[in-house]
Amino acid sequence: MRLIFALLAIFAATPLFAQETGLKTLQTGDDSRGWDAVGRINIGTRGFCTGTLIAPNLVLTAGHCLYDKETGAKVDTSTLEFLAGWRNGRAAAYRKVRRAIAHPDFIYGGTEKLGRVAHDLALLELDQPIRLPSIQPFETDTRPATGDEVGVVSYAKNREDAPSLQHVCHVLSKQPALLVLSCDVDFGSSGSPVFTMKGGVPRIVSVVSSKAEVEGNKVSLGTLLEAPLEELRAELAKDDGVFRKVMPTSGTLSGTQAGGAKFVRPSLP
Repeated sequence: MRLIFALLAIFAATPLFAQETGLKTLQTGDDSRGWDAVGRINIGTRGFCTGTLIAPNLVLTAGHCLYDKETGAKVDTSTLEFLAGWRNGRAAAYRKVRRAIAHPDFIYGGTEKLGRVAHDLALLELDQPIRLPSIQPFETDTRPATGDEVGVVSYAKNREDAPSLQHVCHVLSKQPALLVLSCDVDFGSSGSPVFTMKGGVPRIVSVVSSKAEVEGNKVSLGTLLEAPLEELRAELAKDDGVFRKVMPTSGTLSGTQAGGAKFVRPSLP
């Protein structure tokens, strides 16, 4: 209930999206300079998500990207491929995935759609590190405050062939484990990095989990990093990743190459 009241207060007090920038497609090498560590994650032939290098061999994305929408089962890691800087049929680097782990507390399924956003994170360990001067992993940062400007780089349905940059969107509400954002996302944007630009340097503060509506206004939900990311790194340090097989559900933003991806807008209590 506190979340919905916080959002409604924002909508009543400010003209929503008045200071947002639109999506800019990063079509050329000049457009993409500095952003090639963001890439498309192909999930076999069934769909894609967005991911970002945070180390030469580690890609950060959304936890639900590792689960089959129909069965709720973990996807076969051998079907995952990271295409760094993918645009117009080519990538700056191609890598297969050695291991993929979702946060141990992430539950794919169930009825608590907002609750699962808090742990909707995953790490992909690449089969070979990417060490190219043009592809520098991004650092992470602490959570932004309500009202702060952020940006997002994402792939999505109908713009899956090149990343798009929204340079300015806003934090509408900061909850203990998630952000409500005004950023423009769609299917395929799951796992997209949300950046702050302190000192002109982009740092990741959140990962796009899903989209929602409040009083007819489109918003996006982002998973905060901090403790969940440290827990994920610790999980990766173990011999085996942790997965939970649960009942399937809809409500995610992973893209599909065959259309018909389902999404049920979460009602904000």
